[in-house]
Amino acid sequence: MIARPSTIAGDANIAGAFFAAAAQYPQKAAIIEPLGRRGDAVRSITFAELAALTTTYANGLRAAGLQRGMKCVLFVPPSIDFFALTFALFQIGAAPVLIDPGIGAQQMGRCLTSVAVDGFIGVPKAHVFRLLYRRAFPSLRVCVTVGRRLFWGGRTLREIAGLGAAAAGGPPADGPRIEPMKETDQAAILFTSGSTGPAKGVEYTHGTFQAQVAYLQSQYGYGPDEIDLPTFPLFALFDAALGMTAVIPRMDFTRPGSVDPREIVGRANRFGCTHMFGSPALLRRLAPSADPTGPRFTTMRRVITAGAPVSPDVLRGYARLLPAGAKIFTPYGATESLPVSSIDHDEILAETAEKTRQGAGVCVGRPLPGLDVRIIEISDDPIATWRDVRELPPHVVGEICVRGPIVTRAYHGLPDHTRLAKIADGEAIWHRMGDVGYFDERGRLWMCGRKSQRVVVSREAWERVAGPLPEKLPIGMARTRDGEHLVLFTEPLEAIAAQFPDLRRAALVGIGDRPAQTPVICVERERAAGCVIPAPVGRPARAMPDDLLLKWLADHLKSSPLTAGISQVLIHPGFPVDVRHNAKIFREKLAIWAAKMIKDHR
Repeated sequence: MIARPSTIAGDANIAGAFFAAAAQYPQKAAIIEPLGRRGDAVRSITFAELAALTTTYANGLRAAGLQRGMKCVLFVPPSIDFFALTFALFQIGAAPVLIDPGIGAQQMGRCLTSVAVDGFIGVPKAHVFRLLYRRAFPSLRVCVTVGRRLFWGGRTLREIAGLGAAAAGGPPADGPRIEPMKETDQAAILFTSGSTGPAKGVEYTHGTFQAQVAYLQSQYGYGPDEIDLPTFPLFALFDAALGMTAVIPRMDFTRPGSVDPREIVGRANRFGCTHMFGSPALLRRLAPSADPTGPRFTTMRRVITAGAPVSPDVLRGYARLLPAGAKIFTPYGATESLPVSSIDHDEILAETAEKTRQGAGVCVGRPLPGLDVRIIEISDDPIATWRDVRELPPHVVGEICVRGPIVTRAYHGLPDHTRLAKIADGEAIWHRMGDVGYFDERGRLWMCGRKSQRVVVSREAWERVAGPLPEKLPIGMARTRDGEHLVLFTEPLEAIAAQFPDLRRAALVGIGDRPAQTPVICVERERAAGCVIPAPVGRPARAMPDDLLLKWLADHLKSSPLTAGISQVLIHPGFPVDVRHNAKIFREKLAIWAAKMIKDHR
C-alpha cells in the first residue's frame, strides 16, 4: 500500500502536506528563483516565509471574493508567487485552472469557455488575452494582476497581500486556516497538452494529488534532503509538499528543447541539486554537450524524463553528464493518470534498447504497486462497464488501461470525452490511456504508440509491395478481424526508419480514411548533418543530398517485414511538436502535409 502524506488539518486538502513540511523545516530554503534576465542574482524564500506568504494571499483572495468550490485561472510563470498562489487557492478550497499558454490564444479561449472560471490571476500579458477573449469568462468575479496593472481593472497582487494582512490581524495561534476537503473534492483542473486532439481539462481531486505525492515519495525516494531543479512547472509543486528545495532555472518553460546547457548544469551544480525533471527534448539538448571537456553534473542523483518516448542514444549521452550511480527514470503516464509504470536507463540500455531498435516498441517498465494495468482489445467507441471489455494476453497489442488512486475520473465539462476515456467498474474507474501496447513475459509494459495515430491499410495493397505476409506477424502490426486489413503501430515502425544515419526522428502517418490508408514515413534530418558521402583522400566529404537519402531509406525500409510495404518516404524540415514537452509529434498535422506533398508531386 502507498502511505498518504501527512497533513496539518487532518483532512485531504493537499495544502496540508505543504504546511506540514513548512512546520517541520521552517528555516530551510523552499524556493530559489533567478532575478532578472541575466546574471547570477537570486531570491530565496524559506518554508516558513513561503507558508506565511501563502496564508496572506489566501486571506486576501478570500476577502476579494474567492471561496471554496470556485475555479480560478492561474497564468503566472514559475516563481515564488506561482507556488504561493497555487497553495493559497488549495488552502481556501478553490481550484486552480492551469493551462499551457503555448497552445495558442484561440485554443486557450475554447478551453476556458468550457470551465466558466470565477477568478483570473495573471501577469499583464495574460490580462490582455483575457480582454481579447472576454467571452470565455462570463462568470468572472475576481481579477488579480501579478505585476503592473494597466487599464483592465481588478486588484494587484500587492493589494491582495494588503487585504490578507488586514484580514489576518496577526498570526493565528493554532496554525493556518486550511479549508477541510474530502479526497473526492475537486482540487484543480489541469489541461492536457492537446497533442492528439483538443486540450482537455482534467479534474484533479485532493485524493489524486495526495496519491501522486505518495507514489513519488515511495517509488523514487523523494525526501526533504533533496534539492530539485524543476524544468516543468507542475512537477515543481510536488517539491513544496515534500519539503524539497526547488531551484528555478532561467529558461523559456514553453521551449525546453532550446535551453542553454550551461544554465541548467551550472545552476544545478551551484546549488547542489540532486533531482531534476526534464522533457526528452531538454535531455536531447543537453546530451550533445557530454564531451570530455564539457560541464557535468556533480551532485545529481536522479533525473526523471516523461512526456514522450526518449531514445536510447539520448539516454546514453545524457548519462555521461551524471555522477556515478545516478539514475535516469522514464515513468509512463499522462495528465489523467500519473505515474503508471517506471523503468531506469540502466535496464533500458542493457536489456530493452536493442529490442526497441528492432521494432518491439518502447519498454516503459513495470506497473507501480497498487495500480492495476490491463491490455484490452482496441476500440474507438465508448465502453460503459468493465464487463464489456475483452482482455488480451501477453505479447498481443491492445489498448492500455489503468485503475488505481492516481486515476482521474472525468474531463471538466466534456461528458462525451469522459465516456470515451473512462470505463466504470463498480465504484472504481479505469482510464483508457489512449496508447496501445502489450505486456512481455516478465510483466513489463511496452508502448507502441497512440491509438488514434495507428494506420490501417489494405492487406492486398501491402502485399502488392511487400509480398505475402508471414503467418505470425511482428509485434508492430496486426490483422483486423476480417483478415482483409493490417493495423500498423507507430513506435515499432518508426524505430526501423529512425535508426538510419542522419535522422533525428521518423513518423508514420496514414493518408486517407481507415481502413484503406496509404502508409507514409516522414523523416526529420539532424540540423547538423551527420550523414556524409565519403570522398577520395585529400578531398572533403559532402553531406548526403535529400534524393540520395530517400533512395537509401527506401531500400532500408524494404529490408524489414515491419516496413516492407511502405513505398512513400518524405523529408520534413522540422516536425510539429507539442508545446509542453517539445517532444510529442503532431502526426495528424504531418499527415495533412504529406498528403499535399504527394498530391503536388504527382
